Amino acid sequence: MKKAIVVIPTYNECENIEKMIHTIIELYPEMHILVVDDNSPDGTGEYVKAKSLEDERIHVLQRAGKMGLGTAYVAGFKYILENDYQYAIQMDADFSHDPKEIKNLLIAIEENDLVIGSRYIQGVNVINWPMSRLLLSYFASIYTRVITGMPVMDATGGFKCFRREVLESINLDKVKSNGYSFQIEMNFKTYKKGYRVKEIPIVFTDRIEGVSKMSKQIVREAVTMVWKLRFRAIFGKLV
Repeated sequence: MKKAIVVIPTYNECENIEKMIHTIIELYPEMHILVVDDNSPDGTGEYVKAKSLEDERIHVLQRAGKMGLGTAYVAGFKYILENDYQYAIQMDADFSHDPKEIKNLLIAIEENDLVIGSRYIQGVNVINWPMSRLLLSYFASIYTRVITGMPVMDATGGFKCFRREVLESINLDKVKSNGYSFQIEMNFKTYKKGYRVKEIPIVFTDRIEGVSKMSKQIVREAVTMVWKLRFRAIFGKLV
């Protein structure tokens, strides 16, 4: 396995991050973990910092405040490029993404450039979500597919693996979106650059501990982002 790292954005995830780090290291002893923490009041960043001093596989970026999911991943991707990792796996801290599925992402990435853990490639594989949240997510992916023409069933999923070359080809300083729209933007830019994109089935389980970061602002941003991406692509301004 080439040098791979899991990027996990956090804000008040102290309840989950200790278990997540332990689980990943236990399953994949060679795996590195990068936590990007937005100055969590619950001490998430300080906990990971302490762990990083004990274990060279654990890394942390501590940011000044709550700046959003998209900018957290951008910061993480820049760290990955600066430190010569070959594969970047992105996932949530709350166990909605099963760490056992990381191995399947790494198998699929051998013949692809972006692998997406998809909730909708084989029916609807979501557990414990209220119907309103499920419908919002499912139809957001349909909406994105229709407007952008991108052949991805789960455009807003956050469990993914990128090859280094993909991240190098995208101007990360131009990626400003957060939440759902960040996932859409990165998928679309990867697709339009001609990289190989593959979805593999996963089961998504809603968080047991902690609080969801979903908001109406995130939804509105996603609705408008797909049109921005389409027109930028038409006029050759997608970078």
